[in-house]
Amino acid sequence: MSHVLVRDEGAVRVITMNRPEKKNALTQEMYHSIAGALDSATGDKAIRCIVIAGQPGAFTAGNDLADFMAAGSSGERQEFGTSGGATLLHALLRNPKPLVAAVDGVAVGIGTTMMFHCDYVVATKASMFATPFVGLGLVPEGASSLLMPRALGHQKAFEILVMGRRIDGEAAHHAGFVNQVAAPGQAEADALTVAQEIAALPPEAVAISKRLMRLPPEQVAERFALEGKHFGEQMRSPEALSAFKGFLDRKRA
Repeated sequence: MSHVLVRDEGAVRVITMNRPEKKNALTQEMYHSIAGALDSATGDKAIRCIVIAGQPGAFTAGNDLADFMAAGSSGERQEFGTSGGATLLHALLRNPKPLVAAVDGVAVGIGTTMMFHCDYVVATKASMFATPFVGLGLVPEGASSLLMPRALGHQKAFEILVMGRRIDGEAAHHAGFVNQVAAPGQAEADALTVAQEIAALPPEAVAISKRLMRLPPEQVAERFALEGKHFGEQMRSPEALSAFKGFLDRKRA
């Protein structure tokens, strides 16, 4: 069974994370599959908008912590910039097509930080955004240390990124990084409607406007690299390895 489903509905590409038994937790293979689906749409003039979704009930539980623990315990120097997660984030950054997220259920770690690379976000009341990086002995990734304070202000970003406080779909709407709150189970359908509306607009004008509204890609990529350096160092730290082990032990109990 494929853990990433890709379908084209007219001018809209829909990319769906499909690992429901693990709440769509992302593997290295899934990161590369999603990035490939994004990249292949870049040069396809028939695709004018992209929807990123998870199977109903979960957007994604984030990176599989077992992967993190294995990498941190290996003793090898590894920066986040060399991982599948970084491949996905760079694919989001360089994609000129409008990106619409459809969030239903948990959106943990990269599941939250990728929202700040999307152009429109639909979430349900049951959505729960969380960035537990610091609590796991890690640091923010995905240029979230740059993009989230810019979007929400320093204090709200500190609460979410550093303190790890969760925020539901309605609160995220009030904070400003969710555009609309959908009825239960309707996130993907509503996101598809929005994407079709965007796809009907003049594509070149849309692409130029998006580029003008975004920070220069070089600036965002520079923050990717800086966060990746610290992320890789922290992954090997005693406090991170202890936090990973404690989390996995609690899940097994």
